[in-house]
Parts: sequence; C-alpha cells; structure tokens
Amino acid sequence: MLDNPRHTVANEESSLRYEGWRIVAVCFLLATFGWGLGFYGQSVYVAELQRARGWPASLISSGTTFFYLFGALLVVFVGEAVRKYGPRLSLIAGTLAMATAAVAIGAVREPWQLYLADAVLAFGWAGTSLAMITNTISLWFDQRRGMAISLALNGASFGGIVGVPLLVTLIGQVGFASAMYAAAGAMLVLLVPVILLLVGRPPDLHGWHAAAKAKPQSSTEIRAWALRDVGFLTVTIAFSLVLFAQVGFIVHLISFLDPVIGRERAAVAVAVLTAMAVVGRVLFSLVIDRLNQRLASAISFLSQAAALLVVINLHNDYVLIAACAVFGFSVGNLITLPSLIVQQEFDSASFGVLISLNTAINQVTYAFGPGVVGALRDWSGGYTLPFYLCIALEVMAAVLIMVRGKPQAKLS
Repeated sequence: MLDNPRHTVANEESSLRYEGWRIVAVCFLLATFGWGLGFYGQSVYVAELQRARGWPASLISSGTTFFYLFGALLVVFVGEAVRKYGPRLSLIAGTLAMATAAVAIGAVREPWQLYLADAVLAFGWAGTSLAMITNTISLWFDQRRGMAISLALNGASFGGIVGVPLLVTLIGQVGFASAMYAAAGAMLVLLVPVILLLVGRPPDLHGWHAAAKAKPQSSTEIRAWALRDVGFLTVTIAFSLVLFAQVGFIVHLISFLDPVIGRERAAVAVAVLTAMAVVGRVLFSLVIDRLNQRLASAISFLSQAAALLVVINLHNDYVLIAACAVFGFSVGNLITLPSLIVQQEFDSASFGVLISLNTAINQVTYAFGPGVVGALRDWSGGYTLPFYLCIALEVMAAVLIMVRGKPQAKLS
C-alpha cells in the first residue's frame, strides 16, 4: 500500500526542516533563470534582434514560435525523464541546456542561427520550466504540493522582475552578446553547485515505485483517458487559449511600448507586470482553498482582457503601466492554476503525467502566439488587430473554463 508511507511524508511536510522545502528553493532559483531567459527574455530578444539586424518582427517571433512548439514535444516526456534519470541529473541537464542556449542566442548573426539557438533553448525550457518543476516537487510533496508549487513558481515572476531590467541594462553597457554570455555564466555558477548540494534522493522512492508498478495504467493509457475527459479538456483548452494570448502579448510588449513610452519605461512596465504576478500569486495562495478554482480562473481571464482593452486605446504613460500591472496580477496565477486544478480534480498518482500533458498541449497552442501576433502586426501595420484577437480568446476561455462536465471515475 502507498497510503502509509505517503501519510508519513505528508506529516513531515508541515515542518520547515523538511528537506522538500530545500527542493522548493532550488526550483525557485531554476524558475528564475528558466523564465528569465526562456520566457520573459523573448521580449528582449525580439526587440534587440529587430534593432541590431533589422529583421522583421514576423521572422524573429516565428523563431519564438518554433522554440515553443519544439519545446512542447520535449515537455511531454519530462515526467518519464525525471523518473528514469532522477531529479538531480534532470535538473542539471536542463540548466546546461539553458546556459548553452543563452550563449547561442547572443552569437546569432543569421536567421538560420536563430532557429538553431531556439532549438537548444527548447531543451533548456523543457528542463527548467513548469513540467520539470511540478514533476520534481511531486516527488517530495503530496499534502502540500499546491503550496510548494506556488512558492517555487514565484521564481518565474522573479525572473521577469530581475531578468528583463538587468538584461536591458547589461545590453546597454556591454552589448547584447556579452550580456547573454554573462547570463549563461551566472546560471551555471549559481545553479549547478546548488543542485549538486541540495537535490538528493526523494523520500520513499521505493514505496512510490512499488505502488506505480502495481497500477495497470501506463503513461500512455493515462494520457488516452485524460483526452476523453471533459474536465481535463476544458481546463487544458481554456488555458491554451489564454496562454496563447498572454505569451503573444508579453513577447511583443517591449516592441509595442518602446515607440509609445520609450525603452526605459517599457522595461519598467514589464518589471511592474512581473512584480504584480508575484503579488497576485501570493495573495491568491492565501485564499485558493476557499475559492472555486475554475471561477477564479475565469475572473483572471476577464481581468486580462480588460487590461488589454486599456492598453490598446489609452497611451498615457502611467495608464499603460497601470494596465500592465492589472494584466500581470493574473500572470503568475495562470501558471499555477492548472496544477492546482489537476491536483484537486484528478488522482494524485497521475499528477506528473497529466501536468506534462497539459503543459505540452498548452505550449503547442501558445507557441503560435508570438508568430501570429507578429504576422498580424506586420500585415495590419500595428498591434491593435492582434491585441483585439487576444481579448477575444481571453473571453472565450472564461466561458469554457466553467464547463466541468460529468464527473468520471479517477484513475486508480
């Protein structure tokens, strides 16, 4: 039986001395670099490569789309990789891939090199982002898994708060290439020793695997079951639509704001957006157990749609920054909420497989966000049309997320 050993570990999770909280700290640092270089950094890459190379927005953002799409294929297998090779080796591999990608992006001189760098970045993203973090934390946490994931994913927002302004500052001082090399070096120096020192063998690993072997469902069977479940599909599709809009908007945010309020204030707007993502996630975590998580998701989607409407129609410096703050308040929660809904509505033993599948489908969808926004921007001559598309998707998702479907028996 898996219940008894897991119950023992769950009791230990309440203690600050529990080793799992050190894993949360490692994942926080991993998320800082993973999102700083792999997600929020995309807005810097688009703007800098446009400025330095004169390439069209559609070309550069299509590279970003390729990065997300290829990364989605890798994300599906993150859960299996963590189980087979262990969390320590998996985390180090992700760190090395992300650092290599940062160096490659700094060295880009031709369009084909950008696509090659984005391919390496996809490996780094798969090994440092949501699927890796949630799968790693699930090895140490059961009862407090939602809280642990929420705390670790604050590193994602911290990566935006620190990463974007720091990259912009470094680029201004030493140039784009040197700034990317410095970021890669910092990642290796900070993360590799921490992973080696703090990430060891998960608790009760033998008990977990013994129980897993007794279960008739393989990962393939779990995925097939999930793709027939209305509740899983509505969560996955709704967040796919919203993340399509969110990623498309954030990647192009500096390019949109630069000619409107200037480069420095554009960087401030991104920093405010990501700071509010931290505030929103922390405040949300205090009350999430008393809320309907699907309803909270719908409200978050609609708040982003309202913020986008303001961004499109009002170009006052402070109003734009305030709108970015409102938009950002939900950004962190949209990263966390799918994990919490899956944790609440589905069997915990299938958590890793379901989250990897959810993340992969989301990523396949939002991979097209930057490219579509960039193409519509080039075609229409501005960002009004693509941002209105983002608003429509947010509203559609708000309706869809409220469809739970008929409860089905959980995998067991």
